[in-house]
Amino acid sequence: MFFLLYWLHSVEIEAKSIYMNTMSVREEIEKRELTYLSPYACPSVRTKGRFKPVKPCPIRSEFQRDRDRIVYSKAFRRLKHKTQVFLSPSGDHCRTRLTHTLEVSEIARTIGRALYLNEDLIEAIALGHDLGHTPFGHAGEAVLNELVPGGFSHYRQSVRVVDVLENGGKGLNLTFEVRNGIAKHSKGYGEVIPSSGHGLPTTAEGCVVRYADIIAYLGHDLDDAIRSSVIKKSDIPSECHKVLGKGHSRHIVRMIQGVLSATKPCDGVLVFGVDPVIGTAMQQLREFLYHNVYRSPEVHNEFVKASKMLRELYGHLLSDRETMEKEIGSFAPSSSPERRVCDFIASMTDRYAQNMYERFFWPKSLA
Repeated sequence: MFFLLYWLHSVEIEAKSIYMNTMSVREEIEKRELTYLSPYACPSVRTKGRFKPVKPCPIRSEFQRDRDRIVYSKAFRRLKHKTQVFLSPSGDHCRTRLTHTLEVSEIARTIGRALYLNEDLIEAIALGHDLGHTPFGHAGEAVLNELVPGGFSHYRQSVRVVDVLENGGKGLNLTFEVRNGIAKHSKGYGEVIPSSGHGLPTTAEGCVVRYADIIAYLGHDLDDAIRSSVIKKSDIPSECHKVLGKGHSRHIVRMIQGVLSATKPCDGVLVFGVDPVIGTAMQQLREFLYHNVYRSPEVHNEFVKASKMLRELYGHLLSDRETMEKEIGSFAPSSSPERRVCDFIASMTDRYAQNMYERFFWPKSLA
């Protein structure tokens, strides 16, 4: 009996070997996507491609390849030292821009799996969506938007990072679909999915990341604010508790359920939505966080200090060409001075900006 089982196992291995010799791992993945994914998904074989064509990878689809390029980038690693909401938290458990990114990816893949969408594309967009974020969160973004000619937004900067700044100025050469999802992930304080359809990603996977982004920050910003004693659980509007439940995990599950229950096919496309009751609770929670957390003295006062720091760094680097060249070096060399300084500051981690500010502006003891 043992020899029979061994022989059958050997035959199976040989058959698989013959099959794999005629079809690469990547081709098998692509074939599986076409069979398994929803007709509203974007299979990797239907990508619109890259700026610079590349030879196909034998084991990874195009979107898997994009995900890996993002994960191995310097910009991705720097996210671990960039503020999400709380500047220089004393505890070890507050979210950073990196942990926010990972939570967005997890939530987006959960939604995408339920809808039979392409999780590799979703993951690549989610992991890359905040690569261009500034130090000190949205305070840094607001400062650069005020100072830089033409304005500044983190989502446009994220595209600039993957197109121009990474890989020694060569960029990451990502697919159109990933770049498009990164460029259009942000919704500000407007509708997550605009009723007009204007400004939406071209793929359903990109729309999933838009929803996942807001679900993630509504959940974890509330969690961090409670942990940091900025607010108490009892401060949360009772309607939010009633609809979304109590506790971070329950909030996330309910918001995901709200998206899944209201997302339906219509006229050949997947139309995203959110259950009206859950959507109202999410909006209420959003407004609560804005007024009671983001604008709280504990958060806002520190961001005022951070804003002053970045404003002075920008002015100093721009006014002193020798210092600018010394500090920035070959970073985006073909850009204007304003653009180079903007790119440099946007790329900084919180601690890098603080250390540079101390070096430039704090007096040193000579004794």
